[in-house]
Amino acid sequence: MITSKSVALHTLGCKLNYSETSTIARLLEKDGFVQKDFDEVADVYIINTCSVTDNADKECRQLVRRIAKKAPDANVVITGCYAQLKPLELSQIQGVDLVLGAAEKFNITAHLKEITKGGKAAVFSCDIDDVKTFHSSFSVNDRTRSFLKVQDGCNYNCSFCTIPLARGASRSDSFQNILESVKALENAGVKEIVLTGINLGDYAYKAGNQNSTLKFIDLVRFLEENTSIERYRISSIEPNLLTDEIIEFVASSKRFMPHFHIPLQSGSDKILGLMQRRYRTALYQQRIDVIKKLMPHCAIGVDVIVGFPAESNVEFNETFKFLENNDISYLHVFTYSERNDTKALTINPVVPLHVRHERNKILRNLSYKKQIEFANKHIGDTRNVLFEKRNKNGTIEGFTDNYITVTAAFDDKLVNTISKWKI
Repeated sequence: MITSKSVALHTLGCKLNYSETSTIARLLEKDGFVQKDFDEVADVYIINTCSVTDNADKECRQLVRRIAKKAPDANVVITGCYAQLKPLELSQIQGVDLVLGAAEKFNITAHLKEITKGGKAAVFSCDIDDVKTFHSSFSVNDRTRSFLKVQDGCNYNCSFCTIPLARGASRSDSFQNILESVKALENAGVKEIVLTGINLGDYAYKAGNQNSTLKFIDLVRFLEENTSIERYRISSIEPNLLTDEIIEFVASSKRFMPHFHIPLQSGSDKILGLMQRRYRTALYQQRIDVIKKLMPHCAIGVDVIVGFPAESNVEFNETFKFLENNDISYLHVFTYSERNDTKALTINPVVPLHVRHERNKILRNLSYKKQIEFANKHIGDTRNVLFEKRNKNGTIEGFTDNYITVTAAFDDKLVNTISKWKI
């Protein structure tokens, strides 16, 4: 049984994971734990995992080995998506003491009172179909920006993805809970909230006394009208769920920033079909056209996967040209990674690893080019910049409303302020 009370936490994966790790840290703090940096020696180490790619799995194992060398007597807890998907596999890693699946991660304080070091790891997991509750989560690692989870789970079945198996069905938080979280963040001095979810645009909440279901557009309008947080951002949202109504709302909003992150995954309709995505390039193009018509200054980020099975040079070049010819701002490029229990494993031919990596490099270079082009369009503009607290060798960084990084000489007076700034 744990008697000492220091804990170090580490997050792998998405912004939603960061919000949940921060929430777990607050739960532990209430129970008397003192948080330490992950590089320090602590009594308990908690790794909140991702399992989107093979690299995320490998990184988890590497972290466990690092802990074993640094603090061999410490308890090691694994939770998150990897823990839900492969709990027994994780429990067999030397040094792991506790594995918590999706239903148990927020019951961590109770579990920590029962585990001991050494011997067989304790595993607490259940069938993902039994995971139906929603746990409010937000990050407060610094006062500047916070990630607020408003939706969890996914009802989609993309052929490459294990997230529905790790997170369960789509479910959403209530307006009331979200409002309470926003007020807590506002009281903590947070200036910007990033709304996050696994499939954010699929937000749907029906209160017991309501006949209709509240959708994402209803949520953003509610936040605009009932809160005083200065800046909101919408995290990744599927193109088929990003309606003209949402785009028009952001274009007219004073609180929601002109910035969308829209997963594409492939610029080839053939590959989108094999991926079982719910749109084709024509719809994606329409979304970009509407955004740029209403907000020429709007930042558009794009997720794309390279090396998906059956992606020949023809399909890759379709993706490259689609991205090159569109007015986007940056890319998040992922190399396709085989995942157990996914339909993509049955698709042939398989793209060789060295080809996947080469395509990744090509698109990362394109992303750099797009970032420079987008920033250059705004040289001379005066935009609102939210400066962060970090002092980087005498400089401070911040983001414009449309997500351009601005670097200035460090000035403590700028920290966590929104300032008009000439680009």
